[in-house]
Amino acid sequence: MKTSDFYYDLPEELIAQHPVENRVDSRLMVLDKMTGEIEHKYFKDIIDYLHEGDTLVLNDTRVLPARLFGSRQGKEEKVEFLLLKRMENDQWETLVKPGKKAKIGNIIEFGNGLLVGEITSIGEDGTRIIKFNYKGIFEEILDKLGEMPLPPYITERLEDKERYQTVYSRNPGSAAAPTAGLHFSKELLKQIKDKGINLAYLTLHVGLGTFRPVKVENILEHHMHSEYYELSQEAADIINKTKENGGRVISVGTTSTRTLETIADENGKLKESSGWTDIFIYPGYKFKVVDCLITNFHLPESTLLMLVSAFSSKDIILNAYDIAVKKGYRFFSFGDAMFIK
Repeated sequence: MKTSDFYYDLPEELIAQHPVENRVDSRLMVLDKMTGEIEHKYFKDIIDYLHEGDTLVLNDTRVLPARLFGSRQGKEEKVEFLLLKRMENDQWETLVKPGKKAKIGNIIEFGNGLLVGEITSIGEDGTRIIKFNYKGIFEEILDKLGEMPLPPYITERLEDKERYQTVYSRNPGSAAAPTAGLHFSKELLKQIKDKGINLAYLTLHVGLGTFRPVKVENILEHHMHSEYYELSQEAADIINKTKENGGRVISVGTTSTRTLETIADENGKLKESSGWTDIFIYPGYKFKVVDCLITNFHLPESTLLMLVSAFSSKDIILNAYDIAVKKGYRFFSFGDAMFIK
């Protein structure tokens, strides 16, 4: 299977640069995964496709303001850091640009010395490990100094940081938002709950590997990034009971999907679990837990597009994307949604 098999042509003007004013007013493409039949709706209509006894599984991770701008001690030039992964002893794996300004032993100051870091090592992929020194609480300092790590295809400034968070986010740790969840408002979630639909929460801290292109032509040679996840026994019980009672498990986003499919045993049963997943889902994969999927429109040749294609078929998904382009749907993180049933 080739990476180029998952290419589609996307006009640049369809890449959403900002969220719609009201979260639930995004457009919603409803796709039958077996027949390819398509309906055009708005996200607020999602409730009409959810049935009593179903369970929505949502990723409650919260995006860190992980983009930091500093300068080498005694220098004025700016160095940009993107925090990727928290390690032990106040160390973080980071992306840096320009890399030549961040050599081993360099001291970097942020916010006039409110935060100070030393580059301790350089990875084979060019990432830097930086060890931070500070007084107080790291998260509070980061909230004060950091900016939202918007994907590179979003070039406009985001005025309200909370628009790159889901309304149910609560566990800080992501370098990117689980964007399928951005369409839900608190009011819509209440309506869904009132209809007798269960809500189950898990955590998967999204890494920037999500946006890294697949650089090999044979997708089997692609190495997936790893991401940290947690699932409580309470959430596992809700999902297991849903399956036992004949309800559907509806995964909100590829992050929730990857977590569920990582944890489930061969019979689709879940239990309390935490750890790191590097699961790579592509066509031919047999889903064990997820019955329906709420997702955004993904980048050409991306692992996310491959996952969505596995959930239906490559031909059905690429035809749906072709229709979405023709109908002027908005793509990627702040774009419109798809419900694959």
